[in-house]
Amino acid sequence: MPNSALVIGGGIAGIQTALDIADAGFHVYLVEKEPSVGGRMAQLDKTFPTLDCSACILTPKMVDVARHPNIELITYSQVCNITNGTGNFHATIKKKPRYVDISKCTGCGSCAEACRLKGRITDAFNAGMGKRSAIYVPFPQAVPLKYTIDPAQCVYLTRGVCGKTLLCQNACKANAIDFSQKEEFVELDVGAIVVATGFDPFDATLKPELGYGIYPNVITSLQFERLSSAAGPTAGKILLNGVEPREVVFVQCVGSRDVTTGNLYCSRVCCMITAKHAHLVKDKIHDARVTIFYADIRAFGKGFEEFYDRVRAEGVQYRRGYVSEIYKRDGKLVVRSEDTLIGAPIETPADLVVLSVGLVPRPETHALAQILNLAQSSDGFLAEAHPTMLPVDTKVNGVYIAGVAQGPKDIPDAVAHAKAAASAAIVKLRSRQSTVNSE
Repeated sequence: MPNSALVIGGGIAGIQTALDIADAGFHVYLVEKEPSVGGRMAQLDKTFPTLDCSACILTPKMVDVARHPNIELITYSQVCNITNGTGNFHATIKKKPRYVDISKCTGCGSCAEACRLKGRITDAFNAGMGKRSAIYVPFPQAVPLKYTIDPAQCVYLTRGVCGKTLLCQNACKANAIDFSQKEEFVELDVGAIVVATGFDPFDATLKPELGYGIYPNVITSLQFERLSSAAGPTAGKILLNGVEPREVVFVQCVGSRDVTTGNLYCSRVCCMITAKHAHLVKDKIHDARVTIFYADIRAFGKGFEEFYDRVRAEGVQYRRGYVSEIYKRDGKLVVRSEDTLIGAPIETPADLVVLSVGLVPRPETHALAQILNLAQSSDGFLAEAHPTMLPVDTKVNGVYIAGVAQGPKDIPDAVAHAKAAASAAIVKLRSRQSTVNSE
């Protein structure tokens, strides 16, 4: 329908945008590349500074977006091409095969239990901290709660055989497993587009001096989120190889404000994410010694400064200085840095090091920028038409950006930005509707 909107990305920004446009009476196509909506927020344990349960906030909105009569949810799909016509856009969407008939799948999980590779596939949703089957749902609150077969891991799809029988197919009482599925292409005509592709965490292996990928007890902030989550691989217990760490070190600005990586910008959320994580360590391991190495503390949001003060009062030690190296000595990690407040080099022992990685644009953001002829700023995020007066508009009439696709933001700012993008899209659709009616 030309008088409808296309929202690309099903994270919190895309969900909020879709709901606002749909509530205004317009049809919305919400396209998400993963099997479920939810985005990065679905991977979080708690939100700062209130420590609210992330899933408790997000899940109702995920359910709303799936049930809304004006929203058509298109998951496990990606935008292949978009052409700009006179006052409307023609989009081609590729729907990847799940090899599961979602009209039959009940989400019971029998197939995953029977899978020959149960517990052997690295789980991307748990940031590599857990294992799953070749047939899976990303997380228990997934929307839609339908199983998907990973074509790169499934023994039958990669080798053509799966022992004597297809275990998942035999276990499915609903007869939902369908290996005959092929790619499908959907053609859409829309009057407005909102890009809400979100972000990826910085790849910490690009900083080899910090030991990520070398030492198993050097992890990223996203991996720590999954460790501390009750729905994570350790049921919320902070454990590495079954052992609670007693000395925990957090390193901030990994991949942000860094000339060596080319990411000169501040990712905005890392200071408060680290403060939240430090609080969780002290809350769950009362006698843990927690040290945070920082360059500057940017606690700029509502309630942020108070939360920062609270964490320090809990006994978390902040030391100002960049970490130069992390290495192992006598079976224990050593974090080498300089404390710039005392002007001396220091070495801090650690059982666990958490790298607070920055936010970088997803690869899909660059691909969509080329498809839609959108500009990107020097940091790689999508460029707005004017940073002050038109923060959600692009230079292409009818195309808007929402959330972290435009630049690093915390959740409240991403939601506010999404609501602004929805409002701009509604104005465009209303004006188009008025023009059609007058004709």
